[in-house]
Amino acid sequence: MPTYISLIRFTQKGVETIREGAKRLDTAKQAFRDAGAELKAFYLVTGQYDAVAISEAPNDETVAKLSLKTAAMGNVRTETLRAFNEDEYRRIITSIG
Repeated sequence: MPTYISLIRFTQKGVETIREGAKRLDTAKQAFRDAGAELKAFYLVTGQYDAVAISEAPNDETVAKLSLKTAAMGNVRTETLRAFNEDEYRRIITSIG
């Protein structure tokens, strides 16, 4: 399955209710499973973003739906990137010619 990296920022609402964050993360993990995807890793980070999530999903549409569903809750804003693993990278650059 394709890999995705989500850069996460807490909204004001998300910060105000941060004590519910672990429960929200569990809910997100279940939503991913229900969609045939998997939230592989979650990191609280310092710097420009508040958290980073690594996930796998069957396709871009699934990730878009999950991102919108998560954003609709109002606790976070995300920027999601499609990540290519080393094998995919090698295949891509080999095909350049």
